[in-house]
Amino acid sequence: MKVTRLPDIRPRPRRVAVGTFDGVHLGHREVIRGADTVLTFDPHPTTVIRPGASPRLLTDPARKAQLVGSLGVQELVVIEFDAAFAARSAQDFVDDVLVGALGATHVSVGENFRFGHKARGDAALLQTDDRFETRVVQLLEIDGEVVSSSHIRGLVLGGAIEYAGQLLGDPFTLAGDIVHGDERGRELGYPTANLVPDPRFVTPAHGVYAARATTSAGETLPAAVSIGVRPTFVTGRGELIEAYLLDFSGDLYETRLELAFLKRLRGEKRFDSVDALIEQMALDVDTARAIYDRAGT
Repeated sequence: MKVTRLPDIRPRPRRVAVGTFDGVHLGHREVIRGADTVLTFDPHPTTVIRPGASPRLLTDPARKAQLVGSLGVQELVVIEFDAAFAARSAQDFVDDVLVGALGATHVSVGENFRFGHKARGDAALLQTDDRFETRVVQLLEIDGEVVSSSHIRGLVLGGAIEYAGQLLGDPFTLAGDIVHGDERGRELGYPTANLVPDPRFVTPAHGVYAARATTSAGETLPAAVSIGVRPTFVTGRGELIEAYLLDFSGDLYETRLELAFLKRLRGEKRFDSVDALIEQMALDVDTARAIYDRAGT
C-alpha cells in the first residue's frame, strides 16, 4: 500500500473512506470496506483542538498503515492536522480535499463523522453533494455496546485484552525500542527485552500477558510479558514493559520490538520470596506458550 501526504497527492478517481481510524477496529473496517483510498489525520485532531482532552491512542501511524494495508486498500492519504487545517470550513474540506485533491467519486464515512471548523460538517452535508456518491455507515454494536476507539481504550487499560482484540479484529499491539533494565530477569533465569511505555499511547493494565513478539529482524516468537513496577523488588524505576521471548537467545538492545497481546494471565502481585516468583514465572511461561500455540501464530 502506498502512503502519501496530502500535498503530494495526484487527483484521480478514488473511492475514499474518511476518518481518524484509531485502532482500525471492526466498525472502522466496515467504513473502509470497498474503498481503494483511506484518508486520515496525523496527529489525532483532538491533540490540536483540545490538547488537554487528547486521548491516549491505540495505534501509532506505522501500525495504522499496517492495518489499513491489510484490508486491501491501495493508498493511505495522510493529512497533517494543525491549527491552520482545523480552521478550514467544512465546505472547503469537501471542495479542496475530497474533490479537488483526491478526485473522489465515492466517499464513505461513519454516521458520527464530523469535519471542518468547529465540526460543522457531517454526513448530511456530504450527502447533499452530487459530485460524489456518499456511503454513511451506521455505528457497529456488539454485545449491546457501540464498537468505538474510546470503548476499546478502556478495555485495554482495564486489562480486558482478549475482548479488546475481538473488537479490534486483530490483537492489540504496541511497539517500541528495547532499552536496558536492571537485568533482574537475567538473574532469575528469564532475561527480558524491556520497553518504556510511551505516554501518547495506551498501555495494558499492570499484569502478565501471553503475547506474540516480532523482532526488528522479522522473527516471530511466543512471549510472556509483564507490565508494571516490579513490586517484589525495590527498583526506583517507573512503569516498564518486560518481555521474555521464549526460544530466543541473542542481543536485542537498541532494536525495535512489536508485541501483540493475546491474553491476560494474571494481575501484578508481590511475592513473599524470589523462589515463589521464579515458580510463578515458570508457570506463566508455560501458559504463554500454550496460548501462542493455540492461537496458531
